[in-house]
Amino acid sequence: MPIMPSIRPSVRRTAVALRHVAFEDLGLLEPLLVDRGYDVTVLDVGVDDLAPAADADLLVVLGGPVGVGDVAAYPVLGEEIALLRERLGADRSVSSAGRRSERGATTSRARNPIARSATASAAPRPTLGICLGAQLIAAALDAEVRPTGRVEIGYSPLTLTTEGAAGPLAEVADVPVLHWHGDAFAIPAGAAHLAATPGFPNQAFALGATVLGLQFHLETDPARLEQWLIGHSGELAAHGLDPHELRAQAREHGAALADAARRAFTRWLDALPG
Repeated sequence: MPIMPSIRPSVRRTAVALRHVAFEDLGLLEPLLVDRGYDVTVLDVGVDDLAPAADADLLVVLGGPVGVGDVAAYPVLGEEIALLRERLGADRSVSSAGRRSERGATTSRARNPIARSATASAAPRPTLGICLGAQLIAAALDAEVRPTGRVEIGYSPLTLTTEGAAGPLAEVADVPVLHWHGDAFAIPAGAAHLAATPGFPNQAFALGATVLGLQFHLETDPARLEQWLIGHSGELAAHGLDPHELRAQAREHGAALADAARRAFTRWLDALPG
């Protein structure tokens, strides 16, 4: 079924993307945003002022090779979590265990969890988190984020929960998606658990209609996967993963996933309030 662009509204909306590395960008999602009347701004985390993200009509937090447990080494991650707490409408305090976890964090793939306590105080504003972005949202919502000691990299299918099958992710129910992660999040309190894989049972969550966290990558343009293979070459070598195999998987599944991903994003975007 073709994706029909929405009629552009007379009042322009703003979408801000927080990007951690240049090649993990909005990808397939950006033209869908433009078609829906969003003025899109990309902020490079650690370089740009993140203030414009606070009031954006839509915030997209993208992936990257650092993680929640790296706050001590990369303090800008703490700024992102604080921004997300405010945006998601919660008054949050970091537990002593969480502070110890932040101080003890070191490497990007071997990190300590952050545990937090919170009480919700306002409705969350539209926010999408992808991979690291979903982990940052989970941390902002007081859910544990921890290293697993392994990675899940490559194309493989999801198992959708009842809630997942009833929403936008139904579009990718029969299509292997791109995984590229090593940390895992718990499902935040009050959020719906949407998807799982055997190795990473918490793959996606939603908080109402306005907050979506995806551990996997629907946004990646398969024609640009080579940038990922080059950018993450060290990680692939460290885990004995063959880039030729990932290229073959992209040739087999990439086009179908791109079509399904556009449909899934379209359903989520078009259900946002306003």
